[in-house]
Amino acid sequence: MPEPLPSAAPHLRRLFDLLADDAPAEALGAVSSQARTDGVPAGELAEVERATATALRIRSALRQHRRREAQLTALFDTAGDLAASRDLDDVLKAIVRRARMLLGTDTAYLTLPDEEAGDTYMRVTDGSVSVLFQRLRLELGEGLGGLVAQTASPYATPDYRTDDRFRHTRNINAGVLDEGLVAILGVPLLLGSSRGGTGKVIGVLFAADRSPRVFSPDEVALLCSLAAHAAIAIDTARALADTTAALAELAEANAELAEANASVRAHSAAMRRAEESHDRLTDLVLRGRDVKDVAAAVAGLLGSPLTIHDPGGRPLAAVRPDGTGFAADSMDAGWLAEAAEESRTGARAVHRDGRVVCAVLAGQELLAGLVLHRARPLDDSDRRLFERSAVVTGLLLLLRRTVAETENRIRGELIADLLSDPGRDPAGLAERGRRLGIDLDRPHLLLVAETGARERLAPAAMRFLFGGENQGVSAEHAGAVVLLIEDAGTGAGAAARSAAAQLGQLAQSPVTVAA
Repeated sequence: MPEPLPSAAPHLRRLFDLLADDAPAEALGAVSSQARTDGVPAGELAEVERATATALRIRSALRQHRRREAQLTALFDTAGDLAASRDLDDVLKAIVRRARMLLGTDTAYLTLPDEEAGDTYMRVTDGSVSVLFQRLRLELGEGLGGLVAQTASPYATPDYRTDDRFRHTRNINAGVLDEGLVAILGVPLLLGSSRGGTGKVIGVLFAADRSPRVFSPDEVALLCSLAAHAAIAIDTARALADTTAALAELAEANAELAEANASVRAHSAAMRRAEESHDRLTDLVLRGRDVKDVAAAVAGLLGSPLTIHDPGGRPLAAVRPDGTGFAADSMDAGWLAEAAEESRTGARAVHRDGRVVCAVLAGQELLAGLVLHRARPLDDSDRRLFERSAVVTGLLLLLRRTVAETENRIRGELIADLLSDPGRDPAGLAERGRRLGIDLDRPHLLLVAETGARERLAPAAMRFLFGGENQGVSAEHAGAVVLLIEDAGTGAGAAARSAAAQLGQLAQSPVTVAA
């Protein structure tokens, strides 16, 4: 009786075991080779090879998800430090340490201006080994940090020594060489309405590697979020120090300075209210709440209805001062863009047409617009509270988008399988869809989008699905961006035209959509 041929089953079970043990990619890849060596028949060997490829994709997605979780945890921890600590040194050290951890760089550091000396000095470092580098003092406008401070914008270089777009000096070059730094990313610490504006630069936060590296837009946005926290911590500490000094002076001459004492008490009360309000907003971040909770808190604190709109004018939240929601109309995208640009340029909230508007930014990207519906302008204290709520809103939107992008990337694999071989396993595909929250038994529309600005189309599709009424998933396939959305009953042509208009606005380029 002939000996039975080797089976693929043990090798498939081996793949599951390796995935469960988080084995390296090399171990997963070796399963196919072992099956071939064991003489598994060609048909079953092909199945093992396909299963190996799927296992490698799953491993990659899981590792990406864990990295995102680590980033979110670090951001939450940073917000917790701000709420729990009033020691500026501890907060700045935590921010620099987490900047290094979040971006996975060799070192991170923060520079602040020395108003008396008229130069800039190294305030905090993490991962630095060079005493020369740690003692660097820079004249204003020198080096990469000088460029960031002058332009109030993030700047990254993959190779510091060969980059001639900023001013090199012998002093800085010697410190960078002694530290061994090559790739450097710097972002400004801004006092203003939100990140990315042209407010007052009070410092620069850096992340750097000792080998060439290109920093991604997501990494720039994450470092901008930490820089915004650092700016708030410094601003709060300085304001509290000023208040303490004023109270000490008033104690020495209370009789002569009764009027000034009352003014300082009022200032102290305003600062306490601002601090308590910021702690309340930070607590919303720590509890994992969303932008609707931020809107409810700010509307209650400022006593006016508040709406939050995405860049296309669609409402993300609408809350009255008593905390009840209401149905807000979409806002004219052109009006919102003009108001947001005025807010970004002035680095502060603006009063326009009976409404107060503050841009929510991540770097140079407009994430949303905060709109307070009131005829009267805000006083300085309430305006700062409103502007700081934009920073918290931006952080929440970035966190939501990071999670949504990870989920969409995993769901995108389902689209790829549907398009490449829809008849292979209909029941299996439907079950995968249900596990991912997609009911393939319901009517769906398949939209194919193309544009000349291809690098901006995939992020635009993600924002098209993120936070709006469009329910679905997107993926890149065969050189185009494919969107699978639920059929709202408007017809394929109308859905394609609407998607083309919205995607074109988000990508800032004409987009063609076929259904």
